[in-house]
Amino acid sequence: MHIEPRTPTVKNPPEQFAGDVWVESIVKPHEDGQHTTAALVRFAPGARTAWHSHEKGQYLHIIQGTARFGTRDGDVIEVHPGQTLYTPPGQEHWHASTEDGFMEHIAFLELGDDPSTATTWKEHVTDDDLRGTTTAGGSET
Repeated sequence: MHIEPRTPTVKNPPEQFAGDVWVESIVKPHEDGQHTTAALVRFAPGARTAWHSHEKGQYLHIIQGTARFGTRDGDVIEVHPGQTLYTPPGQEHWHASTEDGFMEHIAFLELGDDPSTATTWKEHVTDDDLRGTTTAGGSET
């Protein structure tokens, strides 16, 4: 066993994010057959991802602030520290902070055989997408 070296925090690209978003990789595969990755992602107030989906789904555990997540059907879920959101494989969605506060989450992602296909990025989220129909606290299953 060993302690993982710390990776640099990097600002995410504007093609995939609107506003200031930083990511720090905290888990990556080391051995054949390992596919799990995890990253600490920090969103400045009002920052958001573009629409995207994940080949094998994604877990997002909220650390700080209120997170907002939206889907193509217009639903917007607010998720709070200590809660975990699951997005199933192929579901197009976005993540955002609120307009008045920072938000941090840990993103857990399972890579497929070709890591370049793990996430499919789409167009930027509009203000109408952000408004959606909000459900406070999300649903727990």
